[in-house]
Amino acid sequence: METNNQTWAREFILLGLSSDWDTRVSLFVLFLIMYLVTVLGNFLIVLLIRLDSRLHTPMYFFLTNLSLVDVSYATSIVPQMLAHFLAEHKAIPFVSCAAQLFFSLGLGGIEFVLLAVMAYDRYVAVCDPLRYSVIMHGGLCTRLAITSWVSGSLNSLMQTIITFQLPMCTNKYIDHISCELLAVVRLACVDTSSNEIAIMVSSIVLLMTPFCLVLLSYIQIISTILKIQSREGRKKAFHTCASHLTVVVLCYGMTIFTYIQPRSSPSILQEKLISVFYAILMPVLNPMIYSIRNKEVKGAWQKLLGQLSELTSKLAT
Repeated sequence: METNNQTWAREFILLGLSSDWDTRVSLFVLFLIMYLVTVLGNFLIVLLIRLDSRLHTPMYFFLTNLSLVDVSYATSIVPQMLAHFLAEHKAIPFVSCAAQLFFSLGLGGIEFVLLAVMAYDRYVAVCDPLRYSVIMHGGLCTRLAITSWVSGSLNSLMQTIITFQLPMCTNKYIDHISCELLAVVRLACVDTSSNEIAIMVSSIVLLMTPFCLVLLSYIQIISTILKIQSREGRKKAFHTCASHLTVVVLCYGMTIFTYIQPRSSPSILQEKLISVFYAILMPVLNPMIYSIRNKEVKGAWQKLLGQLSELTSKLAT
């Protein structure tokens, strides 16, 4: 494709994590196992929330959305990466690369907004528990979830369009595991200042703004917890937020480090490792964090396993 003597690549080559065959095979096996655990773990979380009426609350409604985002995000990157581990020619067509960027960037943005929404939910639960059910009614929860999905998708659509309008000339080698935003922008053979400004603005809107809302929510939550007289009450209030707070710390940390200053971004290897963290580790960790650190989820698991055990015993007899 040529326009005004500038060429747009028909396909890109993803250099991935390693060129060594044995390393690639080892990573294929490891990442395949982790991807299957991601899909299974998040599917079980969603199924458990659907089956147990005690989990039909705003917090678990948002957790369902988070699990769907995690599985979708991993699916937008990992299958392609697994295929390339075993392939000699690691090509990805122009359209597929654009689609991968759109879905991965969009789902990442959705997750950050969702975490801010979940922080607000925890704020209401701890700071105004008597009015919790009135404030966090079904209509509001639905609107907040829709806002998360729409805002992340619109930002991703804008970034994808302006990024793939850049002429790549003869550059087609993406030194990354996927068609990641900064990695694709670096291929351009024209000035990318406007793209970097757009990345900065979207980072402020979809990253720093939700992060500040999370921070303000937890300042209020901690202030309220410290005012609780009984030790047991403080412990209960803290456990209400512990799972979400753990995910927030993990999720926001490295993304802020990566995207808030594109010109002074980390090394290529660091970017790859950060992408692996979000595509492989975070989707695996989220269901574990919400299962291990959450008494309601553990109770629901025990109830479900007990019912399955009883059913198995009846069938055996």
